[in-house]
Amino acid sequence: MVSTPFSQLVGQTQAIELLIRAVTQKRIAPAYLFVGPSGIGRGLAAENFSELLLGSSVDPVSLNLIEDPKLERLRHRIQRRNHPDLLWVEPTYLHQGRRVTADEAIELGVKRKSLAKIRLEQVREIARFLSRPPLEGERSVVVIQQAETMAEAAANALLKTLEEPGQASLILIAPDRSALLPTLISRCQCIPFSRLHPKQMAQVLIQTDNSEILNHPEVLAIAQGSPGQAVASWRRLQTIPAELLAALNSPPDSLKSALELARSIPQALDTEAQLWLVDYLQQYYWKSAQLSQVDSLHRLEEARRYLLSYVQPRLVWEVTLMGLMG
Repeated sequence: MVSTPFSQLVGQTQAIELLIRAVTQKRIAPAYLFVGPSGIGRGLAAENFSELLLGSSVDPVSLNLIEDPKLERLRHRIQRRNHPDLLWVEPTYLHQGRRVTADEAIELGVKRKSLAKIRLEQVREIARFLSRPPLEGERSVVVIQQAETMAEAAANALLKTLEEPGQASLILIAPDRSALLPTLISRCQCIPFSRLHPKQMAQVLIQTDNSEILNHPEVLAIAQGSPGQAVASWRRLQTIPAELLAALNSPPDSLKSALELARSIPQALDTEAQLWLVDYLQQYYWKSAQLSQVDSLHRLEEARRYLLSYVQPRLVWEVTLMGLMG
């Protein structure tokens, strides 16, 4: 029985061709930059490519992977992030003096007032990981999710590692080239990923048992061709208090209601949820045409910018909602 690499990856023909060519021509780069919006398969592609880089049961001509217990075990180890030659790095929060991932933060009930980021300590861990030779194969693999969240100090530290990665390949995942320092980009081979067409979106959502999302056009509009974003938005929508969404279905009709809403939003939602709410309101007000579309989008975009700049959230929403009521 034979299965093809990247068989679960939908709509990314160019990226797949570039990665397969690197393996067949034995021209594997020391560093790659997977560029494209989140939720369109960059992480899945990194898993698939890691399988090729770390595995040995590969036909170099057809790139078919021979189904055997060793290969199945390799896939599970990569998916569970417990292969000794694979280091999977993702942004973290600081909670009680230790780093926690986004999933761990949710489990712990951490109220996330700031955004997760790749920290200098994590980049130093990458350097230590690559300082030793691979334990099971010919190379090690490091995957850095949301590489755009690296602060300048962390990015500069990573630059030193990219200059001399040793027996390894690094995969950086970011939304676009402008999100990273030019010095980092110059040391990576860029692999572009694109948004999916509606039929491809439907295919992925059905395959992942998320077909119910297809009945919610506002969620699909926020996703803009990203199945992962559609799923994340749908889950986020379930966590927003229904009474809060109902109050925001139309702009405030008085100064009092605007100020009350501005107080309740930060009380109910953390920063990431508030940023999602900005996206939701932009789509909702645009579709409902309750407001001047250009003006409302502009005010909500300003709210996003201020939230990302860590301006006091209540103040941000007071200014935004008073502006929307005219």
